[in-house]
Amino acid sequence: MSAAPVVGIVGSAGAYGRWLRGFLQQRMGLEVIGHDPADPQSDVPEVLLQRADVLIFSAPIRHTPALIADYVARSAGREAGRLWLDVTSVKSAPVAAMLASQAEVVGLHPMTAPPKAPTLKGRVMVVCEARLARWQPWLAQLCAALEAECVRATPEHHDQVMALVQAMVHATHLAQAGVLREYAPLLGALPALMPYRSASFELDTAIIARILSLNPAIYEDIQFGNPHVAPMLDRLLAQLQQLRQQVGQGDDAARAAFRQQLLLDNRDSQGEAVLAEGNYTFERVGYLLADLTERNAISVHLPEDRPGSLRELLHVFERHAVSLASIHSSRTPAGEVHFRVGFIAGSDPTALLAAAGEIDASGIGRVLSR
Repeated sequence: MSAAPVVGIVGSAGAYGRWLRGFLQQRMGLEVIGHDPADPQSDVPEVLLQRADVLIFSAPIRHTPALIADYVARSAGREAGRLWLDVTSVKSAPVAAMLASQAEVVGLHPMTAPPKAPTLKGRVMVVCEARLARWQPWLAQLCAALEAECVRATPEHHDQVMALVQAMVHATHLAQAGVLREYAPLLGALPALMPYRSASFELDTAIIARILSLNPAIYEDIQFGNPHVAPMLDRLLAQLQQLRQQVGQGDDAARAAFRQQLLLDNRDSQGEAVLAEGNYTFERVGYLLADLTERNAISVHLPEDRPGSLRELLHVFERHAVSLASIHSSRTPAGEVHFRVGFIAGSDPTALLAAAGEIDASGIGRVLSR
């Protein structure tokens, strides 16, 4: 195992390939080479097989097993003593394909699209250690640098869980998107519905927007590439059909069956502690949504990531006698960290303008919106 291995990325021009290149170069100081048919300037596969101590497959799910098999044939044993990884959303087939090589093998699944942040901090990454020995310390370094919450699993268990965690969630929200589209001629498109929103509806439509905004091929492969999805969809349809039958029946017996089967049985199966924690999470998200829809607010980017920057920002509002109602950090579409500061009702607009002007003029931060 090399102290500073050369990393090769198969699929280096894709979204995750680009993110991984930046992460490995900037956060871990590694030399990264890559191949991608979409990038004529990228290295040919033979260069990766010759030079890469660590080889990462970051390609569309449906093509990954065959792509790995091609690299196994090309490598012809040269991969012995090296480490092969993949970062697809389905694990059984890619990991099995890598195990046909003589390399050490680990399947990775970051549970997020490529983030705008420099690491996976706050996100989960599933780690399937299929064949790992000499590269164990380096894998630990990689996980530590990624700052993800790493969960160990077998490839088979991973795919079974993903049928629920990913495929079921995507399927239900895509179905909701279809219903919203069909109702649009009658009730209007989504902007016409949002004034009537509940927190649940707002969260669901945000997830729908997220799914529809990203690469449809990823969502397609998550549904079609995982053999555990079809049985899950059968169960999901059965639950909805049962509800439809009860609503159609409409009498007291149907209502009693609804309460027992869909509410009481489900509630008992979860347990009080799980429900309490989940309900508290929902309430916190509701408070966050309320803060983020507050119009009496400004967003500020702090260019210097150093201790005391936020304190200096807050002192500006104190000097102008402006009281804060909330403060949240997030990232702009460009990836910059910014703080959204909300103010109590009745705040002096002149004082707010003066505070924003001082923030810009002093260089403490840059006001993005006000």
